[in-house]
Amino acid sequence: MLILVLTVAAALGLRFIPHLSQQHLNIRVAQLLAISLLLGLIWLLGLSRLPWRIRLQSLAALLGLLGGTAALFRIHGVTGDLIPILEPRWAKRQFNEPTPSVSKTNALTAPSLPVPGAADFQQFLGPQRNGVAAFAKLATNWVTHPPTLLWRHPVGAAWSGYVVAGRLAITQEQRDQSEVVACQDLLTGAPVWSHPVPARYFNTLAGEGPRATPTVSSNRVFAQGATGMLLCLDLASGKPIWSRDVFKDAQSSIPSWGQSSSPLILGDWVIIAAGGRNDHSLIAYRTSDGSIAWHGGDEGDTYSSPLHASLLGTPQILLFAGSLTSHDATTGKVLWKHPWPGGHPHVATPLVVSSSDVVISSGYGTGSARVRVARDTNGTWSAKQVWRSNRLKAKFTNLVVLDGFLYGLDDGIMACLDLGTGELKWKDGKYGHGQVLLCGSLLLVMAESGEVVLLDPKPDQLHELSRFTALTGKTWNPPALAGELIVTRNDKEAACFRLPVLP
Repeated sequence: MLILVLTVAAALGLRFIPHLSQQHLNIRVAQLLAISLLLGLIWLLGLSRLPWRIRLQSLAALLGLLGGTAALFRIHGVTGDLIPILEPRWAKRQFNEPTPSVSKTNALTAPSLPVPGAADFQQFLGPQRNGVAAFAKLATNWVTHPPTLLWRHPVGAAWSGYVVAGRLAITQEQRDQSEVVACQDLLTGAPVWSHPVPARYFNTLAGEGPRATPTVSSNRVFAQGATGMLLCLDLASGKPIWSRDVFKDAQSSIPSWGQSSSPLILGDWVIIAAGGRNDHSLIAYRTSDGSIAWHGGDEGDTYSSPLHASLLGTPQILLFAGSLTSHDATTGKVLWKHPWPGGHPHVATPLVVSSSDVVISSGYGTGSARVRVARDTNGTWSAKQVWRSNRLKAKFTNLVVLDGFLYGLDDGIMACLDLGTGELKWKDGKYGHGQVLLCGSLLLVMAESGEVVLLDPKPDQLHELSRFTALTGKTWNPPALAGELIVTRNDKEAACFRLPVLP
């Protein structure tokens, strides 16, 4: 009874620790339960004064329960709050069929053909890589005008999203021992082509397969796998043009959670967060042949994607790695840095909110900050913090800004901050560790549960308009919103819907 009372009291007390993130809270609770179980066993075997027959029978029952659970179930990753997800060991994936490396492109899927109600979404987080999508005027009542399912099919494991170019929808997935760049028809989901590379990333907690979203530029597809292989493929056919081993070039290694950074196209270069030190945190490859144009920085691993920005009239590339770092957009030389707490993954892409200001955010109790850069008469750059708040902690998601307010998921709960001061306006609505896109003046939330939720973002309070279930199971993948078509996926299935629009 004493052990039980102390366990409950300690669990309740953890919630009063200031600035303790939900992930750290769950870790502490797991540690507490393990300690309590150990103390219980010590009491049972050494202090209980029960007959030895009962002691040994109780120990055998406990070991049988634990062993039986381990024999029947396995851990299939964790939620965004680090709660293990169990699945039966006899469960099999629906999708494991082999596919040819390149199949002939059907004439109906030519990327030049227009798609009614669609628009291009050719890179991670949309046309400007800021979470703002090209949009139609969406209807807000999905009960009377529900979204229409165009197709649904199984996919190989991955946390990559889709990109859309014309009538082609492209993603990455794991198929057996190969990472595959897969292209489907946007309107039917029918396979157009696929290109495999022998590679596989797996981690019990992080899951399996690629994590980065491909990028389309001109008539080419650029895709980076979880193990660091960078591919350049022909958009129409999927035929390989060139490839590079990024980690070999940077003399770095695969990050703990796999390579998650999406390629950035800037003119004739494809820019990659390579995770290397000694002037190799960023590498620019020539899109024509994959040769290295330049490299710069020494920040090491990151799960965030590089961003092209113009600050104080100067083109630069922002990378949120060990710190927020700016690189000259033509040479890769580091212009300025702003420090940020480490010890946890940095995932969110920096968000440019003015000609001189950038917002960064990370999870695990850290929060967000607005950073302002300046340049003196000698051309020397500097950066200072305008405000910092732990009320908006973007773990996986990316933040968006609308009418002077910042919106995003704070440990899975939607929150609104005043962009000028960092003041919390409200926090409401549990959507898990999902993704957010700004569609005109509306927010589309891809919830961790697989639901798509439509919000009217206002600084006074949360206004949820509609929702529907798009997918089943944990969904960390970013959606692609191409006009009124939304393409969604998780590690098991993909689906495309036509959202209702106003006349």
